[in-house]
Amino acid sequence: MPKVAIIGAGLIGRSWSMVFARAGFEVALYDPAPGAGEAALAFIAERLPELVALGLVADPPETVLARIRPVPSLADALAGAVHVQENGPERVAEKADIFAELDRLAAPETVLASSTSGIPASAFTGNLAGRSRCLVAHPVNPPYLVPIVELCPAPWTDPAIVARTRALMEAAGQVPATVNKEVPGFVLNRLQIALVAEAFRLVRDGVVSQEDLDATIKHGLGLRWAFMGPFETIDLNAPGGLADYCARYGALYEQVQEEMTPCRLTPDLVAALDATRRAALPAAELPARAAWRDQRLMALAAHKRTQPT
Repeated sequence: MPKVAIIGAGLIGRSWSMVFARAGFEVALYDPAPGAGEAALAFIAERLPELVALGLVADPPETVLARIRPVPSLADALAGAVHVQENGPERVAEKADIFAELDRLAAPETVLASSTSGIPASAFTGNLAGRSRCLVAHPVNPPYLVPIVELCPAPWTDPAIVARTRALMEAAGQVPATVNKEVPGFVLNRLQIALVAEAFRLVRDGVVSQEDLDATIKHGLGLRWAFMGPFETIDLNAPGGLADYCARYGALYEQVQEEMTPCRLTPDLVAALDATRRAALPAAELPARAAWRDQRLMALAAHKRTQPT
């Protein structure tokens, strides 16, 4: 299998390493921080047995782990790589610096992708000689459990690069979604922001409690959204499909949208909602709850693999 270079060995870089290694790719992992690569391998070694037990990884853990190799330099990581996945800080200046180095050192045919959550590729690749091979490949945390990857090219990205990246992500077992033009936050975060903003507003205005709002999502919308998107959902929610749904509920949609003025995240609002969360889950228990979340995601991913699409 081809070689992939992972730049940055934090949570996202570790997750990408697992994604590609379990699919059989050779992975070169580079991080300038001393010991970062070894710490990433230790984290991956702990996760792999759980994934194997649930059928989410086909090969033995030691086989997958052997495909991931921490390297001492950026040049070592890029040598022979067909794809680079950058996972650096979410700051434009730092993205621009690392992409300048990637463009200088990588072979001309190597694809350069960023995991950025919201910075468009045009913001940090415009001055590069090889800017046509650069794009965003935005994962969802953690990508080894949540397979969607948003592919968002800059205006100058070669369409063939998008097609190559889409094929590579599919070969790695991910589900690519192409974002046809740059918008802040891409698609997934814009959808998430729309829902979270309304959640803040409903709790702020005393319409519902935090606990009951979360229950509405995880025991309501979330159940459907685990296997259907919003368009398929409404298509099945009226006898005549999507057009029938819009005829029945269009007026309600318009009324509610008129009420959806921006919800400002003021310090007082954030402090009040955070206090409620910390009463329900003390800060010291956040890591354990995150581990619980990952275990539930593993179980859900394993279940979805057994179901028809």
